[in-house]
Amino acid sequence: MGLKTFVITIIFTSISFPQMDPGAKQIALSYSDVALTNDVFGLFNNPASLAKINLRQAGVYYSPAPFGFTEMANGYIAYNEPFNWGSLAVGGMSYGFELYKENKILVGSSYNYKDKFLIGITLNYHSVNIKNYGSANSFYFNVGGIVPISDFISWGFSVHNLNRATLGKEKDQIPTVLKTGFNFSAIENISLNAAIEKDILQETSLLFGINYDIIKYISLRTGFSNEPSRFTAGIGINYSFFTLDYAVFTHPDLGLTHQAGLIISFEKENIEK
Repeated sequence: MGLKTFVITIIFTSISFPQMDPGAKQIALSYSDVALTNDVFGLFNNPASLAKINLRQAGVYYSPAPFGFTEMANGYIAYNEPFNWGSLAVGGMSYGFELYKENKILVGSSYNYKDKFLIGITLNYHSVNIKNYGSANSFYFNVGGIVPISDFISWGFSVHNLNRATLGKEKDQIPTVLKTGFNFSAIENISLNAAIEKDILQETSLLFGINYDIIKYISLRTGFSNEPSRFTAGIGINYSFFTLDYAVFTHPDLGLTHQAGLIISFEKENIEK
């Protein structure tokens, strides 16, 4: 089997890399931070979290060769604009190579109700093009919410593909995924995250992650999930208006891979949430 045939075979099996959302911080925590996400990549994960951001943020995430295959290269961009009531955000994704290409454009909005409840929604335009086979596209919605229970505990939830849209004539080409979990931050500089994720066609997955702000400018992260079995780790470097994140995660069949993200934050005056 040739390399490109092998890559396409992988894409259409249960190993579906485009379904992995950014950014490097979220991956390092094994996507357990549904109640914590606090950067621009929340647009892809839990849009409610955007309402917590008081800064303009622009983010870039890139994985050039997952598991050594440049054909699986994927990149994401996102921008968040804060307002007194919440935030508006836009983003995009590109994945694949000349024989198989996926693209997404996203527009999201979030609302902060007196710091008691945050809610958000994202509209996705998702297109797929397969050389010599044609193309397909679809619109679908993601929704999410975050509820601060106390100064140290938050509960969050998200639903991806709420309207169960698909691509082409086959059902469930775009997964519908439900997630809920908690963030615990009772210990200074340490944040614990625990979540449950359910793809309606797959087994329930348990997610766990820990973020440790080891010093002022550096954060260490690690996490794991059981469906699929995955271990993750990463580091974040925060200085001035730059945040550079790196993550690594394992796959039970393909081994280890790497990804990185950069977020730039800009002050905006008169934002009070």
